Amino acid sequence: MTTQTFDATRRQVLAGLGATTALTLGGCSTLPRTNAPAISAEDLLESVAYNLLQHEPERATGLGVDTGQYAYLRGKLEDQSPGGQQAYADTLKSDLARLRAFDRTGLDSTNLTNIEVVEAAYELALDGFALPYGDTPVGNWRTAPYVVIQNVGEYIGLPRFMQSTHMVKTAADADAYIERLQQAPATFDGELTRIQTARSMGVVPPDFLLDKTIRQMEQTIESAGKGELFAADLRAKLAEAGLPATRAVQAMALESGPIAEALSRQLAELKAERAVATSAPGISARPQGDEFYAWALRSSTTTTLSPDEVHQQGLEELEALHARMDPILREIGYDSGTVGERMQVLGDDPRYKFAPGDKGREEIFAFINDRVDWIKSQMPRAFNTLVDPNLEVTRIPVAEEAGAPGAYGGAGSKDGTIPGRFWINLRTTDLHRKYDLADLTYHETIPGHVWEGEYSNRLPLIRSILAFNPFSEGWALYGEQIADELGAYDEFKVGRLGYLQSLAFRACRMVVDTGLHAKGWSRERARQFFVERNGSKPEEVAGEVDRYCSWPGQATGYKLGHSRIVAQRERAEAALGGAYDFKAFNDAVVLGGNAPMNVMERNVTRYIEGARS
Repeated sequence: MTTQTFDATRRQVLAGLGATTALTLGGCSTLPRTNAPAISAEDLLESVAYNLLQHEPERATGLGVDTGQYAYLRGKLEDQSPGGQQAYADTLKSDLARLRAFDRTGLDSTNLTNIEVVEAAYELALDGFALPYGDTPVGNWRTAPYVVIQNVGEYIGLPRFMQSTHMVKTAADADAYIERLQQAPATFDGELTRIQTARSMGVVPPDFLLDKTIRQMEQTIESAGKGELFAADLRAKLAEAGLPATRAVQAMALESGPIAEALSRQLAELKAERAVATSAPGISARPQGDEFYAWALRSSTTTTLSPDEVHQQGLEELEALHARMDPILREIGYDSGTVGERMQVLGDDPRYKFAPGDKGREEIFAFINDRVDWIKSQMPRAFNTLVDPNLEVTRIPVAEEAGAPGAYGGAGSKDGTIPGRFWINLRTTDLHRKYDLADLTYHETIPGHVWEGEYSNRLPLIRSILAFNPFSEGWALYGEQIADELGAYDEFKVGRLGYLQSLAFRACRMVVDTGLHAKGWSRERARQFFVERNGSKPEEVAGEVDRYCSWPGQATGYKLGHSRIVAQRERAEAALGGAYDFKAFNDAVVLGGNAPMNVMERNVTRYIEGARS
């Protein structure tokens, strides 16, 4: 098969998005009247996409589609109040009805898939909105019962978004920046109302999460008083664009005044919650916690597996992966103790540690860049259809590092102006080892999150917006597997151990997440499971376990999604025999777009049928 690249440029794709007839937007969307002109599937999907972006205008900016008739979205923020969230749910309900009523006679498989994906996302989200508390993801990966906590909330998200995503190239961009800052106090107060309401129901986060959150909030308020959240960023962007600094002065007044005051109101509420908080880590200890976790598992896995089933699968996958690690450990001289115990010893080997402090941080960046260059050069061996990601490696902001994971990554904007990013946590270089940083790089960048996101950015707008946890994370783990199969560790066996430990770590997540939220596990038991069973670094898993406490269910989707993709590959190999093609299979999965597991499986079926014909 020949290698191809996308013929359409990103800007041509965007031009196509804007070329359709203007459609009704917002929560008032209704089913078309019987005498209304017929609407195409493409126009319906675009209408649904922009209806969603009315409620999440920051996504429009992140995708680069806040242009033309939608340029006004560039100055808007999501309404975080209870009323705003209800309006969002009303729009989803209305548009889901439109999708269900749409006549699908004669539709091609692509449009059928697109409609099925949106239906699945909206059904899941509406079930989440129906719960009495929490922050519901719409085609996103975060299942958050606590609206403001150590890794959730606009006190974290808004500064990061404005600094990294809201670009300022023109005076109109600067005006939109100020418009967003003017709305920020209302955004924070909307969240405040929701967490106060949750507390009145008895929904209070664990005390250890609140301790982290209060420290971070205090740092954020201190930074706001100095103009370090927004004003300094805007001043730098204005200078780079050759624009006057007037708007930066206005930003400083907003930041140090009403924004800092709104954040202080949130801080007071967090302290009130802390006064009545307990140390129980699991959502089952909260009102309707079992119901919340059941929905969170559905959202995080796009399956109906029970907590017991997820827990057991995690244990079985962990054992299978350790069976692959054991002979490698023996070969390099580690033959005493369990796999977890031997990996702990390996983790203490100074040969595989980075230097402490800034010297080690420089080593880490150099290591990552080297691995990105290598894996990018290998992609023609793994895909027929190639992309060329605009990629940036950057440190997680220092103020966020304590509550952040070891790393995360994602694609850039639909128009290519905002790069895909690999955010790396460098609060201490001891978070990373030379034998495990390569697989982390492949996971977050190429062929993982940034690579996969480039394909989604070529799909219709609504498909670029919607993502599903087991596909996103399962693909990123499959990307690690592709790197291994391309020879990433052929000359570095310890690196293959790091890769296998990475997979085993995700199997542990299935066990630990269900343990915390469905089986009454303590925070300490969850941490020790990682350290003792998988040899994970204590510094790393401390933050990891706390993350699972604030995002119930999310951690289960990684290995589950990976196993489903691998199972589909095995199905294709068995069905096609000599006609099976590694590159064609990878294309079939990634070009089908980010989708629920059952939709991904149907895409593989179409690949098999096509390869047979």
